[in-house]
Amino acid sequence: MKGLIPQHFIDELLSRVDIVEVVDRRVPLKKTGQNYTARCPFHEEKTPSFSVNPDKQFYYCFGCGAGGNAIGFLMEYERLEFPQAIDSLATVAGLEVPRERVENPEKVSRRKDLHSLMEQAAQYYQRQLKQHDNSIRARDYLIKRGLSGEIAKAFQIGFAPPGWDNLLKALGDDEESRQLLIDAGMLVSGDNKLYDRFRDRIMFPILDNRGQTIAFGGRVLGDDKPKYLNSPETDIFHKGRELYGLYQARKAVRNLERLVIVEGYMDVVALAQHGIPYAVATLGTATSEDHLRKVFRYCPEVVFCFDGDEAGRKAARRAMETVLPLMEDGRQARFLFMPDGEDPDTQVRAIGTTLFEQQILKATPLEEHFFNTLSSGLNTDSLEGKARLSKLAAPLIQLLPRGVYRELMMDALSQRTGLSSGALQNILEQTTPAPKAEADTKPAAPPPKQKVSAPPIPASKRDPVLYMISLVLLHPSSAAALFEEALPTTDNPYLATLSSLLELLRKRPESSTAMLLGHWQGQPEGEVLTLALSLDKPRYDAEKAQIALQESLQHLRRQNAQRSFQGAVDKLRNANYADLSDEDKENLRALMQQKAQGD
Repeated sequence: MKGLIPQHFIDELLSRVDIVEVVDRRVPLKKTGQNYTARCPFHEEKTPSFSVNPDKQFYYCFGCGAGGNAIGFLMEYERLEFPQAIDSLATVAGLEVPRERVENPEKVSRRKDLHSLMEQAAQYYQRQLKQHDNSIRARDYLIKRGLSGEIAKAFQIGFAPPGWDNLLKALGDDEESRQLLIDAGMLVSGDNKLYDRFRDRIMFPILDNRGQTIAFGGRVLGDDKPKYLNSPETDIFHKGRELYGLYQARKAVRNLERLVIVEGYMDVVALAQHGIPYAVATLGTATSEDHLRKVFRYCPEVVFCFDGDEAGRKAARRAMETVLPLMEDGRQARFLFMPDGEDPDTQVRAIGTTLFEQQILKATPLEEHFFNTLSSGLNTDSLEGKARLSKLAAPLIQLLPRGVYRELMMDALSQRTGLSSGALQNILEQTTPAPKAEADTKPAAPPPKQKVSAPPIPASKRDPVLYMISLVLLHPSSAAALFEEALPTTDNPYLATLSSLLELLRKRPESSTAMLLGHWQGQPEGEVLTLALSLDKPRYDAEKAQIALQESLQHLRRQNAQRSFQGAVDKLRNANYADLSDEDKENLRALMQQKAQGD
C-alpha cells in the first residue's frame, strides 16, 4: 500500500531497532572499544574502516564515506527504496507501517491484481518454452545465440506460441480476468474480438526493482513486424523509467562499479552469458534523465554502448546531452561504439569476455567524447573554428551542475580555444542554456525540489560550520545553546543545513542522532550530515558540546567581521582617492586606524 509514512512512526521505528543488530545480521561486527567495526561492505578494503556507534545509532566508513542510520544502511546494503527499508525494519520490530494520504484503495488493489496477472503470464510463457510443440524453434534460436538454460532461467525467458488466443484461453477465464489482461497490455481489442498481443515471439519479462514482472518485450521468430515488440504503458509500467536487466544486474553484483547501457534485450542477456552481468537496456526509447537517475542511484559510472553507424552516433549525442545535468562530482560517463555491423551480442561472442571488458574500461570519457563530437567538421586550428567550438560548447557546459567537473570542462574548453576563463564566462552569461535532450517519453514526474545543494567535500575538514553541525548531530540537546543566537550571514555552503538542523530541534528537541539522519534521508542535507560524521571530534558530553558550539559561533562571527572589514578597506583603498567624498576619506582613515590597532 502506498502513501506517506508519518515521521513520528519513523522516529518510533528507529528507537525500537538496534543498528548493531541490523548490521551484524548482514556484516559480522567486532567490538572495538565503545564501537563496533568491520570491513566495509560498500567498498573493497583489507583493514576495517567501517564503524557502528551503538550509543548514537549510526554507522560510518572512514574509507569510502558511507554513513547513516539503520534505514540508510538497509537501503544501501539491500538496494531498497526508502519505503521498502521501512517495511523491512518494521517487520523485524513487529510494527505495522501506517500511511497518510493513502491512494484510492481500488487503484492499489488494481495494481496488485496487475502484478499477480503479469507473474502468471511470465510463468505461462516459461512453461511454453519447455513444453509447446512449436517451441523447438525458440530453443534452437537461443542455443544458436549461445545462451545456456541457466541464463535463460535467470532472465525468465519464455515463448509466446503462434496463434491468436493462446494467452487469452490460458488466463482469460472470465470477464474480469480478460479486462485485467487488456489493462496490462497483454490483449488487444479489434473488430469486436480480443487477441494476444504477443504471438510467435521469444518473451523477455521486464522486472521492477523488487523483481516483479511489470511488462514484456518480445522478439519475433517469424517474418512479422516489428522485430521487437514491447508492452504498452500501463498503471504499473512506464517505459521512460524502467531498464531491462537492472534487477538481474543488482542481484549478480552487490557493489556495482558501473552499468553499461545497450540497445537490446539480447545484448543484455548475451553479455550476462559471457560473464558481464552489469548491462541494462532501455525499452524502445532514448535514454532519459529518469533512467540515468536510476543508474546513478546504484553506481557512480555509466557506459553508453552504441552501434558505430550514423544512428548510433545520433543516439550517443542525445545521451551525452541528457547525462550532462546529472554529472555531479564523483560520477563518470563513457561512450563505447561497436565496429560496423556488430552489436554487443555479436561482438562479445567474436572477441570474448576479456577483450570486451577491456573495451568497456577503455571507453571514451565524457569530456573527450564531448569535444570530439562538437569539433567534428570544424577546423579548430583556425580562429573561426575555435569561435564556433566555444559557441557550441558553452551552452552545453552550462547544463553541468556547479562543481569541480564543470570547472575542469571550462579549463578544457579554454585550452582548446585559447580563450581565457573570463572570456568564456562572458560567453556563458550571454548564452541561453541549451535545452535538455528530450527522450521519446515524457518523464512521469519532475525530480523532487532540493532546498540545499549538496556541497563538495572540502579540502580541509576544519570548516567551523561543518564542525558545529557534527556537534549538534552527535549531541542534539546541545543545540539549545544556539536557539537564541543569530547565525552570521555568510556564503558558507553548510550554513543552510545548520539552520535547518536547529529549526528541526526547536520543534522536536527529543530527536536522536539516528532520527536526525533519517529526517533528511536521501536529500542533500543528509549528505552534509553524513560528511559531518567523518570529522575527528573530541569525546564531549552534552555540556562540553554546548561550550564548543558557543566558541565556534564566536569564531565564525569574528571571521565574518574580519572579511566584512577587509572588504570595506579594500573598496575604499582601491578607489581614486581624489574622487572620494570627505565622508569616504574620513571612513577610510578610521578604518586604517582600526586596522593598525588590530595589528
